[in-house]
Amino acid sequence: MKILRASEDYLEAMLIMKNRRGYIRSIDIAEYLGVTKPSVTYTTKRLRENGYITMDIDGLITLTDSGMEIASKMLDRHHTLTKFLVSLGIDEITAEKDACKIEHDISQETYEAICAHAMKHGAGNN
Repeated sequence: MKILRASEDYLEAMLIMKNRRGYIRSIDIAEYLGVTKPSVTYTTKRLRENGYITMDIDGLITLTDSGMEIASKMLDRHHTLTKFLVSLGIDEITAEKDACKIEHDISQETYEAICAHAMKHGAGNN
């Protein structure tokens, strides 16, 4: 099943929140992504229906195994692409923004080629 780009962004943001704070709340996702609370409510409902997250009675969100797999993949891509762009001389803020845009759109083949090139030229992928 193909997951939407926005859903990938939400799952990645959730993992970042979990890593930073130890918990995931809708309000934190809204602030991090710069979206409205109703947008988060809508998307988290879809993510729950598709089995990517669970939500407890207090509204705390937990990534399921499938949600964690996608979130980890996107976060790894994001970090790797950001580092690669910085190694090319792009300033960190621009590299971060550009990595966020391209992490969703490049094929696995292209991503692996970027990683191989980075490793070969000392940029590393982690």
